[in-house]
Amino acid sequence: MNRAEIDTDDLLKVVLLLIVVWLLLEIVGTVLEVAFWLLDALPTLIGIALVVVIALHLTDRI
Repeated sequence: MNRAEIDTDDLLKVVLLLIVVWLLLEIVGTVLEVAFWLLDALPTLIGIALVVVIALHLTDRI
């Protein structure tokens, strides 16, 4: 088989597959970025939750 004998449909399938893989990698990268942002913000969120719990305790709402 000669390299020039590749069907256009097969070539389009390969290109489509590469585009799908690229989009999936972009989506996974975005999800991981959001997850790492949440992990970085976790100590701040815990601090805010502690302040709210202490304030509720001091005002006898808890």
